[in-house]
Amino acid sequence: MILAGDIGGTKTNLALYDWTAERVEPQRLESFHSADYTSLEDIVVEFLTPPPAQSHLAAPGVEPEKSGEKADTPASSPVKLTAACFGIAGPVIDNRCQTTNLPWIVDGAVIAKQFEIPRVQLLNDLEATAYGLLWLRPDELEILNAGNPPKKRQALALVAAGTGLGEGILFWDGKSYRPMPSEGGHADFAPNDDQEIELLRYLRSQYLHVSYERILSGPGLHAIYEFLRDTKKNEPTWLAEKIKAGNPAAEIAQAGLQGQAEIAKQALELFASIYGAEAGNLALKALSLDGVYVGGGIAPKLITKLKDGTFMKGFLNKGRYKKLLSNMPVKVIMNQQTALLGAASVAGALSLTPKS
Repeated sequence: MILAGDIGGTKTNLALYDWTAERVEPQRLESFHSADYTSLEDIVVEFLTPPPAQSHLAAPGVEPEKSGEKADTPASSPVKLTAACFGIAGPVIDNRCQTTNLPWIVDGAVIAKQFEIPRVQLLNDLEATAYGLLWLRPDELEILNAGNPPKKRQALALVAAGTGLGEGILFWDGKSYRPMPSEGGHADFAPNDDQEIELLRYLRSQYLHVSYERILSGPGLHAIYEFLRDTKKNEPTWLAEKIKAGNPAAEIAQAGLQGQAEIAKQALELFASIYGAEAGNLALKALSLDGVYVGGGIAPKLITKLKDGTFMKGFLNKGRYKKLLSNMPVKVIMNQQTALLGAASVAGALSLTPKS
């Protein structure tokens, strides 16, 4: 049995797989609110703690035990793990990571020792997603641009907006695609027109460094909205109240997609345009002739907006290189467990490799 994890600033997904050499579904999958825990180890302890074994038959008139109460029956057997792999939102150096959007330090060696796992591998979350996309089925993708990739394989690029903005590159080594981690989402934001210049000025009044992540993320969509609100003064009172009471990015997205508020529609338009532009930047830097994948938690929720042409217009707006980019396939990853799938594939490979 292997353990796979996808650790993000908002939620942490853990799953157990009986992985061999083919894609399989998880035997158990649980999601945890990351901010509720002080470390990844705390989540793993909770996940791996065997639940009390319950009797199949209860005495007449006796209610089953409530969760958290001590069971009279023996606990089920603990899981014996052969390997584990975790995709983490942050740079991984020497199998150790200080997470970007959480106050955690995750150390593969510490986890291996505490949970007696022979092999533990940490990956950047986009690196894990890159491994995962290699296992995706066609029905788990939405096509924004069919493209015309070359017959000889080249490179792939991956960009993913969620709680933050992740980027990655996959190069072809002659036999398979090899994912490379990146922290490109923290590179400087480069505006393309007067409105985006004003957006940059607005954000610079709040931050010493304005990265693409400040814009292409859940908090980034809210930041775009606030920019429009403060400069155009066209915020409906009802939407302001919903944003204050709920999840700002989700409320803005819903209002924009349903056409309920012009300011929300404008925020989505600007978000999709900048998202496409940065995807195009990455495509040029990686020369990803085999295609660009758009991952993360936001893209599937905004798929109707991304498919209306705004994203691709930003993607192709590269002057003389428009034709080159138009030949690159662009696809949106709809499977929200792709990073978990990638981590599982790496853990599965580790479990089959003899330890030296």
